[in-house]
Parts: sequence; C-alpha cells; structure tokens
Amino acid sequence: MNTTEHAQQTRLLTPAELAVCIKMFREMRQWSQEQLAAISGLNVRTIQRVEQGLSASLDTRRALARAFEFEDIDALNKPFSIPSEEEFKAEKEKFDREHVTLTATPLTTGKQLAKLAESCTMDLSEPAFELTREADETFAMLVDYFRDYRDCADAYSETQKFEIYDEMQSHIDALKALGVSLRSATRKVQVKWGLEQDSKPMPASVLYVVAFPLGKEPEQFATPKSAGIRL
Repeated sequence: MNTTEHAQQTRLLTPAELAVCIKMFREMRQWSQEQLAAISGLNVRTIQRVEQGLSASLDTRRALARAFEFEDIDALNKPFSIPSEEEFKAEKEKFDREHVTLTATPLTTGKQLAKLAESCTMDLSEPAFELTREADETFAMLVDYFRDYRDCADAYSETQKFEIYDEMQSHIDALKALGVSLRSATRKVQVKWGLEQDSKPMPASVLYVVAFPLGKEPEQFATPKSAGIRL
C-alpha cells in the first residue's frame, strides 16, 4: 500500500485525532478557545476537553462542525479522510494567502469610535457570534449611527461632537449590558473603483468593528483579504 492509498482511507476520528483537527481548524482561523466556545455555543471547558483528546458527544461534534461552517453538520460523526501533514501545511498556507490577521483593540468609548470613523473611509462591521434580537438591533443602530457620522463628520464643530460621543457611548454601554464587547482594527487597502481592468487602485482605510461575547474577546482575529466593505 502506498502513501496516497493510505491517505485516501476513511474512518471515524478517534478522540485524539479529533483533538488535533479541532485545534488546527481553530488556530488556522486565529480563534482562541473562548472564541470557538462562543461561536459554537459550547462552554470553554468542553472545548478544552475536546482538544485534550477526551470523548465528545454527537451534539458537541455537530456544534463544532457548525462553528467551522461544514456543509454537513454530522461530518465529524462520520468516516473522515485523515489529511497528511503536507495537506495540513497546504491548507494553512492557503488560509494565510487568503486572510490577514489583525490586532483586536478594545473599543470602549464613543469618542474612540467617532475618531476611528473620522479616520477611515469604509468599514466592515459585524458580530462574531449569534446575538440576541435586542443585542443585534443595538449593534445595528450603533453601526448605522457611526456610518452616518462618518459621512458628515466635517460638518460638526468640536463642541457639537461631544453629543456624537455621548450617543455612541450609550449604544456601547447598552451592548455591554447585554453581554457584548466590541473590538476594533484598522487596515490600509488598495481599492479599485468601477469595472475597468486597467483602473488605478486607490489607497483607503478600512475600519473593522466586531462584536464578541463579553469576557471572551480574542487578541487577534482573521479576516479575508478580499471582502465586501461598506462605503
């Protein structure tokens, strides 16, 4: 039996093999155990047990499959093709080519967000986990508000801006009361306007505002290098 044939064999993952896969999938996305727990709906202790090679229930494996966006949520409960070390490396390199890792800076004040909005020409703002309806609406209101401010910030005097800071702060505080913490990052990009292939790319600054579970915020997060960005 050659190596290729061996790599093509499929079987159920052992708990130890599942541990290696889950840790690899998590680290490829630059997620902490706390972030994976929040996204999957599991608790951190369960994630730790899985990554220690202890047994995982059918529902736990399903939750992890959903978190990693498997098309089949029962994929981890079925015979699995075990990738080789070379395949692991190739997948990691592919992920690194397609994503950029950003430092997640705590976003705690309205003034901080207003200044970020002033300095960036576009944004990509979204929750990193499933929010409650109330939290989802509050986050949406905050995003709408700072986008409106960004578009007309030059029209405000320095004194008038304090009202903006207070309004943004009220939304940030409301999110915190609902168990939601905000992290921000900025990134320089080159943007092409229009559909012409020979159009010259223009420099732009992108603001990322991401919602995480309070107390489970990562130090970094990964985002696609190419993505839809709100002007």
